[in-house]
Amino acid sequence: MKSIANHIQTHADALNLRAKRNEILASNIVNSATPNFKARDIDFSKALQARMDVGPVSTSNSRHFKFYTGTGDEGAEFRQNVNPSQDGNTVELHVEQMQFSENVMRYQTH
Repeated sequence: MKSIANHIQTHADALNLRAKRNEILASNIVNSATPNFKARDIDFSKALQARMDVGPVSTSNSRHFKFYTGTGDEGAEFRQNVNPSQDGNTVELHVEQMQFSENVMRYQTH
């Protein structure tokens, strides 16, 4: 049986993932003219599911500390581009801007 704290933690995890994804997408946009820069992104659904499965370590006593055991990059992977550039950069600015805008909107409505 899930407690209210578990539901709140799920929302907190989702907001943290959205914030991390915003950072990655912003980095992609900033580096859109950097030769050989490889665009990255997080699969939000997969990352949230991984967080929920790993989540805090189970404790047997309320005085035990809980901590998160996930990785720092949240499974960020390189994005496959459609139109390769001559300088090796895989950022497609229109794609990154659309993904960033959508992610910001979802962050604000969460």
